[in-house]
Amino acid sequence: MQYTDSSIAIVGLGYVGLPLAVEFGSKRKVIGFDINEDRIKDLKKGIDNTLETTNEEIKDATHLSFTNCLEDIKDCKIFIITVPTPINEDKKPDLSPLENASKAIGSVLKKEDIVIYESTVFPGATEEICVPILEAKSGLSFNEEFFCGYSPERINPGDKEHRISTVKKVTSGSNPEIATKVDDLYQEIITEGTHKASSIKVAEAAKVIENTQRDVNIALINELSLIFNKLNIDTESVLEAAGTKWNFLPFRPGLVGGHCIGVDPYYLTHKALEVGYNPEMILAGRRINDNMGFFVADQISKLMNEKGIDVEDANILIMGLTFKENCPDIRNTRVVDLIEQFDGFNCSTEVYDPWVDKDVAMDEYKIKLIEEPKEGKYDAIILAVAHDVFKNLSSEQIKTFGKENHVIYDIKYLLDNEDVDGRL
Repeated sequence: MQYTDSSIAIVGLGYVGLPLAVEFGSKRKVIGFDINEDRIKDLKKGIDNTLETTNEEIKDATHLSFTNCLEDIKDCKIFIITVPTPINEDKKPDLSPLENASKAIGSVLKKEDIVIYESTVFPGATEEICVPILEAKSGLSFNEEFFCGYSPERINPGDKEHRISTVKKVTSGSNPEIATKVDDLYQEIITEGTHKASSIKVAEAAKVIENTQRDVNIALINELSLIFNKLNIDTESVLEAAGTKWNFLPFRPGLVGGHCIGVDPYYLTHKALEVGYNPEMILAGRRINDNMGFFVADQISKLMNEKGIDVEDANILIMGLTFKENCPDIRNTRVVDLIEQFDGFNCSTEVYDPWVDKDVAMDEYKIKLIEEPKEGKYDAIILAVAHDVFKNLSSEQIKTFGKENHVIYDIKYLLDNEDVDGRL
């Protein structure tokens, strides 16, 4: 069967699904599906609260429509599933969004349809977890009556340079013919080209190691910063010196959060443990990164004590809540670890982040964001996220938020070393 003119259903319209729907929607008929009714209402008005797409981009996707009704996508021949794959409190994969999406699509699946997954999973998940659900719900046979593909998302929230069309796309299919059709499909929108993996498992593994590699590298730098702290050496100065060598990788220490980098390694380690291998390096890196917020809070407390500032009942200002700069995404942000620690010290902690919707912060973390910092109020000021709006503030402007005696701690190297009391 030819799929050149087939309609596409994009299932899940978050940071991944919506940009994909917009790109395809400028080329062919696309129906964007999401169970969140409010999200659909906003998108029909051209409003994207993730800020990954603009009103104009949505409007220009003339073949794109939106729905939260499963019945509206039953005639599509291609289904692309882009739902989140989080971890639970035990740091184990939570596949329930993926399983629920598979059940929904299975209920409308027809002969010769293709289901493509973009969600990050462990190698084997598509064929071991999703396919049996599709078969059970549809009554159809895999690779005979319907087919699957896997093409991992490579969205970088807030990045306006590396967009969906300008990043090479890995593709795969459940047999060689379908692999080619999936690859041809993505070539319609990916100007940077595609890489056709040899199997779905290979494509799944390629995705899950991308952020694992980054996570381990940042963990190394975080551990070095812990060592240099004890040696009373400025980490950034060391990294600048080491960075003069052509092959030194430019990683920096920090709080490692977000929906991907702080999550994806656990998908790989889960599968590794399942098959009898203990992944020591990956899990060690995760432990280091997961504990950085508590280390930073401890360092700030020590600096306050050195200046004669009582930590208990202190006023703390945290600048930034998102997991990265210049985007509203607060999923799995590790800034919350700082807040938790200071709450444990009985501090009065205020969080300022103009990028974040106040209702979202309250719903997700029970954090009440302030409108703006108050002058002369805070015993400690923490620069937690490198938003441009913070970069544009001078050290003198930031110091005005503090009491006469205060501490400034810079997690993101926004200020010069001589202008802060401490930094990673």
